[in-house]
Amino acid sequence: MKIYNKLSDFKAKGNAIVTTGTFDGVHIGHQLIIKRLIEKAKEMGGESVLLTFWPHPRLIISPNENNLKLLTTIDEKTAILETLDIDHFIVLPFSREFSELSSEKYISEILLDGLGTKAMVIGYDHRFGKNREGGIDYLKKHAERFKIEIEEISRQEIENITISSTKIRNAILDGNIVVANELLGRPYSFSGPVVKGRQLGRTIGFPTANIQIQKKYKLIPKNGVYATFVYLRGQKYSGIMNIGNRPTVEGHGRSQEVHIFDFSDDIYGETVKIEILDFIREEIKFENVDKLVEQIELDCFAAKQIISQYA
Repeated sequence: MKIYNKLSDFKAKGNAIVTTGTFDGVHIGHQLIIKRLIEKAKEMGGESVLLTFWPHPRLIISPNENNLKLLTTIDEKTAILETLDIDHFIVLPFSREFSELSSEKYISEILLDGLGTKAMVIGYDHRFGKNREGGIDYLKKHAERFKIEIEEISRQEIENITISSTKIRNAILDGNIVVANELLGRPYSFSGPVVKGRQLGRTIGFPTANIQIQKKYKLIPKNGVYATFVYLRGQKYSGIMNIGNRPTVEGHGRSQEVHIFDFSDDIYGETVKIEILDFIREEIKFENVDKLVEQIELDCFAAKQIISQYA
């Protein structure tokens, strides 16, 4: 997959088979569209092109809105798409000026002049142009004039697998990780560097790595304890993660701390990737540290039982 961070780097050949959207999460509904995109490109002797926008439009249109939470950063999205056999991935810089582009200009300047679009494969609810004025009906109405073949992925096809990014976000926030992972087609994940915390885990026999999430818009699951896979230094480990405020040991602020099974190296400053497999329990305050340790031992046993199902 070739990656472009500006439209001018892409050399239009007039045979682009295009899909476009934010594709947050690249979930199985998105994958349905992408699969058909690739098939159609082969059928028409063209090249598959996925066009997305970054930053996410809402980060530009409503910069003071703090409730936007995304399933994937642009780097995570790119890594997932690289596994799907797309020919070209174009990340179009989104700006307030771009948001003012009419649907007519969007088609002529982006799809035709910029990409050389021959055909499009898009979902039934796709919108584009200023105030999202353009859509599938507009494209169909003007398809002959623009000489673009339009293939719609229907509401029924997408809703047959009852999928949406919003549904996945809600499942993650509710702790329904298994449901979210099924809809994503993979475990939900996040990455970040290991930073120093209060190092209390070491004093009770369960050292933890405190993961710093560097993108404030990245969705973090609800507070609680989770079974996880941990990716570090090219290796895959098993572990258990606590997300929350650590009420028993007077935690200060929300944190994401993972205990990696059978691992004791110093990894401060290194970047780890966490895949969340399942929710184990709510975060609660124990009467003392001994009770906390007893519960952590039970949590580790539960996590290992869950992880064994993924072996």
